[in-house]
Amino acid sequence: MSSVLLFSFVIGYFLLLLGVAWRTSRHSNNDSFYIGNRNSNWMLVAFGMVGTSLSGVTFVSVPGTVGDFSGAGYKAFGYFQVVIGYWIGYFVIAFILLPLYYRLHLTSIYNYLKSRFGAVAYRTGSLFFIISRTVGATARLYLVINVLQIFILKDLGVPFALTSFVILLMILLYTFEGGVKTIVYTDTLQTTFMLLGLVVCIIYILQHMGLSFGAAWHALDEKGFTGLFNTDLNSKGFFLKQIVGGMFITIAMTGLDQEMMQKNISVRNLKDSQKNVLSFSVVMVAVNFLFLLLGGLLYLFVLHNGASYQGHELLLGGKNVIGDDLFPTLALHFLPKAVSIIFVIGLISALFPSADGALTALTSSFCIDLLDLRNREGMTEAQKRRVRLTVHTSFAVVFLICIMIFKWIDNKSIIGVILDLAGYTYGPLLGLFAFGIFTRRALPDRWTITAICLLAPTASGLISHYAGTWFGGFQIGIELLLINGILTYLGLHAISKKPLPTN
Repeated sequence: MSSVLLFSFVIGYFLLLLGVAWRTSRHSNNDSFYIGNRNSNWMLVAFGMVGTSLSGVTFVSVPGTVGDFSGAGYKAFGYFQVVIGYWIGYFVIAFILLPLYYRLHLTSIYNYLKSRFGAVAYRTGSLFFIISRTVGATARLYLVINVLQIFILKDLGVPFALTSFVILLMILLYTFEGGVKTIVYTDTLQTTFMLLGLVVCIIYILQHMGLSFGAAWHALDEKGFTGLFNTDLNSKGFFLKQIVGGMFITIAMTGLDQEMMQKNISVRNLKDSQKNVLSFSVVMVAVNFLFLLLGGLLYLFVLHNGASYQGHELLLGGKNVIGDDLFPTLALHFLPKAVSIIFVIGLISALFPSADGALTALTSSFCIDLLDLRNREGMTEAQKRRVRLTVHTSFAVVFLICIMIFKWIDNKSIIGVILDLAGYTYGPLLGLFAFGIFTRRALPDRWTITAICLLAPTASGLISHYAGTWFGGFQIGIELLLINGILTYLGLHAISKKPLPTN
C-alpha cells in the first residue's frame, strides 16, 4: 500500500488531536495542566486509561507472544497470567492507595513520602519516578515509531531520527498548554480508535478464514496456542511468578506512578476515582484477552498461508512474522488496504497515549516535587508557566535521546524489556511506600535513604543474574520487582527508628 497514503492518515489524525487540544486548553492554567482542576469525568478517565496502560506495546507486542517460542517466557496465552495479576493489583490501588491520596489532597503522590519521612524520601521517590517513567515511556514510544519508520517512512526516505523528532514535536504541541485537562479527552479519543482497530482486525481474520469464534478457538487449541498456565517452577513464565509479579507491577507502575495517578486524582472525589479504577480493570482484562486472541488468529492466518518455522523465525513470503514483527508485517503487507489503514490509525492511537501523559506527568513531578514551583514565593503565574513550559520541552528532548538509545539497542521484544526495567526502577518506590503504609517507624531525613534505594536494584540484579547457579536452575522473571521492593523495605527498616510518642 502507498506509504504516502498511509502517512496522510497519520497527519490527519494529528490535526484532529490538535483540534481537541485547542478546544480543551482554552482558559487553562497551571492547575489545569497538573490535575485538570480536579474536575475530570471518571468515565472518561477510566476509558482513556485503557489506551495509556496498553499503549503500542500491547498493540504490537502482545499478539506476537502467542506464537513466540524464542525463550521470552511466554507461550500461547501465557501472558494472560500477568494480566490476572494486573487485575488483582487494581483492587489494592482502589482500596489502599487512592483513599490515602484523597485524604491528603495530593497533587503529586510523592508528597505522601514528604509528609511521612521528610524531604529526602520525597525527592528520592520523585527521582525514581522520573527515571522509571522516562525509560518506560520512551521504550513504548520507540516500538511504535520504529514500526512507522520501517513500514511507512523508510520508503519515503525519511531518517529515523527525523521521524522521532517530528512525532515528539506533535506530542509537545498538543500537550503544551492543557496538560491533564487536554489528555483526559485526547486519550479517550485515542483509546476508541485503538480498540476499533483491534476489533476490526479480529472480525476480518475470522471472516477471511471462514471461522466462527468456536471454530477458531478449536483451531487455536489444536495448534497449541491456547495454553495458559505454565507449571514449570524454574521457568520465568511459572504461573505464580507471573500472577504475583503482575500484581506488583500494577501496584507500582500504576498506583505509585504519577502519570497514572495524576489522572485518577483529577476525578472529583474518591468514590468516583475508585469506580474509575475498578471499571478500568475489567476492561483492561477483556482487551488484553482480545489482543491475545488476535495474535492466535494471526498465527493461524500465516500458517494457513504457508509460513514455516526456521529456527526462531517464522517466515511468510520471505518476511519474519514472529514476535513484534507479526501484526505490522501482516497488516501492511498481506492484508487488504482497508485493514492497513485501520492498523495505522490504531497504531498511532496507541502511540500518543504512551507519551503524552508521561511527558505531562514528568513535567508535573519535576516542577512540583523537585522545583517546588507551586509554592515558590515571589513568582507570578506567568513566570511559573514559563518554567513549566521549559521543563516540558526539556523532557521532550530527553525522550528523543532515549529513543535513539533504544534504536541502537534494537531489541525484538520490547514488552520483555519494559517489564525487566520496571523491576529495577519501580522496586525502590514499592519499598518506600510499603514501609510508610505498613509501619509507623521513622526514617532519618538523610541521604542514606537514597543510598538504600540505589543499592536495592543493584543487589536485585546480582540475585537475578546468579539465581540459576545459586538455586538449581531457578530463573527470576517479573517477580524481580517484588524482590527489589523487599530489599528496599529491609534496608529502610535497618536505618529506621521507633517514632517519638505523641502526647
